[in-house]
Amino acid sequence: MKIRIRRIDKSLPLPVYHTGGAVAFDLASRETVIIEPRSLNFIPLNVAIQIPEGHMILLAPRSSTPKRGIFFANSVGIVDRDYCGNNDEYRAFVYNYTDAPVTIERGERIAQGIILKTDAVEFEEVDDLGASDRGGFGTTGL
Repeated sequence: MKIRIRRIDKSLPLPVYHTGGAVAFDLASRETVIIEPRSLNFIPLNVAIQIPEGHMILLAPRSSTPKRGIFFANSVGIVDRDYCGNNDEYRAFVYNYTDAPVTIERGERIAQGIILKTDAVEFEEVDDLGASDRGGFGTTGL
């Protein structure tokens, strides 16, 4: 599948899959960003992407991101296919959970994107789903 992508800063590389088995491509910060202690900030990810019909992009932190003292404030990002204008730059919304400023350097890989197939559904409201209750949240084990 070929996907149209626009880099905001062409001196930074295109996103890449770093291994043959990788399912996600890495995204890097377009600029140096300082996230103050116990606060939120956006990290610009240098790309706008035209997602094919029937697909979306899931933005997630790289597994090393929490080691930097930050996590994604919204856990993951869901990018709709119509978020694809020239200035619709992807951004990671992060929270610094430490007591010190965290600096993300320009070019530092901080997020990953996964292209997922999606289906739109039509909801049919019913009064009875015809299935047994499982018992509540977390009921399948300890």
